[in-house]
Amino acid sequence: MTVPVNPLESALSQIRSMATQAAGGAHAVTLGEKADATGAGSFAAALKSSLDKISGDQQKAIGESQAFEVGASNVSLNDVMVDMQKANIGFQFGLQVRNKLVTAYNEIMQMSV
Repeated sequence: MTVPVNPLESALSQIRSMATQAAGGAHAVTLGEKADATGAGSFAAALKSSLDKISGDQQKAIGESQAFEVGASNVSLNDVMVDMQKANIGFQFGLQVRNKLVTAYNEIMQMSV
């Protein structure tokens, strides 16, 4: 597996992989749920997966920085800095997605019927 250098390529590849995972899990929707198996259910799963990944990246970065602070021999400053930047980029990406979702929601709510 190659690691994309461009953050946008990385984000797009993560979104594609999450969409593929969510599509596989969309068949597990029960009849009692109101979500459409191909629509809102898979979107919610992809969104939750994204948020979990962002949170996991942040926790990993914090853990590595704490390990570096106490002098763990298996953690280098380079690893800490790269993981902190990954967590920051992921957070900023998630924040922008949230902003776009809020904007879209507000536009839909302002539409006249």
